[in-house]
Amino acid sequence: MQVLLTHGYFLNEDEVEKKIMKPYPPIGLLYISGFLEEKGIEHSVFDTTFSSFDKLIRQINSQQPDFLGVYVNFLTRKNVLKIIGHIKNGKNSGKTKVVLGGPDVRFYTENYLASGADFVVIGEGEVTFYELLTHEISGRKLSEIEGLAWMEDGKIKINRERIHLRELDSLPLPNRKKIDIEQYLQAWKSNHGYSSITVSTQRGCPYTCRWCSHTVFGDTYRRRSPASVTTELKMIKKDYNPDSIWFVDDVFTMSERWMMDFQKELNDEELSIGYECITRADKLSENIIGVLNETGCHTLWIGAESGSQRVIDLMDRRVDVKHVRQMIKLARQYGIKAGTFIMLGYPGENLKDIRETIAHLKESNPDVFTINKAYPIKGTKMYDEVRDYIIDNPSWKEVPDKDIDFKRTYGRRFYDFAIRKIYNEVNSHKNRLKKNYAGYFKYKIKSTVAGLGMLMTK
Repeated sequence: MQVLLTHGYFLNEDEVEKKIMKPYPPIGLLYISGFLEEKGIEHSVFDTTFSSFDKLIRQINSQQPDFLGVYVNFLTRKNVLKIIGHIKNGKNSGKTKVVLGGPDVRFYTENYLASGADFVVIGEGEVTFYELLTHEISGRKLSEIEGLAWMEDGKIKINRERIHLRELDSLPLPNRKKIDIEQYLQAWKSNHGYSSITVSTQRGCPYTCRWCSHTVFGDTYRRRSPASVTTELKMIKKDYNPDSIWFVDDVFTMSERWMMDFQKELNDEELSIGYECITRADKLSENIIGVLNETGCHTLWIGAESGSQRVIDLMDRRVDVKHVRQMIKLARQYGIKAGTFIMLGYPGENLKDIRETIAHLKESNPDVFTINKAYPIKGTKMYDEVRDYIIDNPSWKEVPDKDIDFKRTYGRRFYDFAIRKIYNEVNSHKNRLKKNYAGYFKYKIKSTVAGLGMLMTK
């Protein structure tokens, strides 16, 4: 049995990422690979990040796998559909079974199956994919494989949901040796002066943010033991020796007890690491920030989304914006670089809320921040809220979720100006604090121009 895993993301096609140049390996796919290897299933992984569509197709044509497993998110949707079309219309037609998994498939199951996918894995994929590969040998019927969807006699069959894995320590580590990690390290090193590798310590998120999707790992909180994570960090340091670790967890400081135990494990193993992580302000305190500092956290991203408590409440974020500001300031006092995220254009947001966001960023003064326009991911509460206000009803095949627009308080051009206004106004404030008055006036002028643009397009 020939099994090939891939993901259909090509860095050369991503103009935004080419400017940022912070690529990371497909860790979800590598978890699948690790699980298959532990079960004795021979397979290969074609990492498309630094490759091309043509090279992937040549690999598929050459190998002619019995099963092609593809990780899908909304960014790779169009490429995955092209891959399916090539297989179903080419010489592999009838031989290669296409199996899709990942965050984009749950609410587009029917679409993907109608587009030629043979199977869709819904939710966590390790066990479901393994049972599919071995179902004929084991005698297991397709209808008995939890988390699986497929077409039979022109009708969609969707089995019952698979219960999430509780003991994450039972999973093998991501099979990083299946791909060329060095390409990622070099991309980071040449563009940022340091290298970085991703590590996952938890699955699921119990919070209720209306714009956030939980399609794969659900709304639970499950975590590997600090000992397991430390073991992985030691292996990474030995094999790759990156300058930094990026913990991809939604809320790294979810458990104070876990953080304390993690600190003890690192100390016991005499392991020193530098790392970056994301968390929520309500899961931070001075004690936790101290632990982060002592365990090597150099950059802490604290979710805010807005400086307006009214908008945060509309999002069902369940955090106090004043506490967010306090934690950003406290992290910086401990010498940790503080970052935060801002989301503009959430349903119901108005000009007063945007002004409060500017004031929030000035007061908290994070080292870095990002701004994005809110977009509706299918299956989220936000999507349900704006479903009837989506503009032009775009084709799911052509438009990724991040490009879906809906009727907001203001038009598209207004938010383009608003983003420029926030960046320039906050940067002018930062330069004033540094007494760099040339920089202050430069950004202040740009902020004023952007503000006029907002008023003209309001």
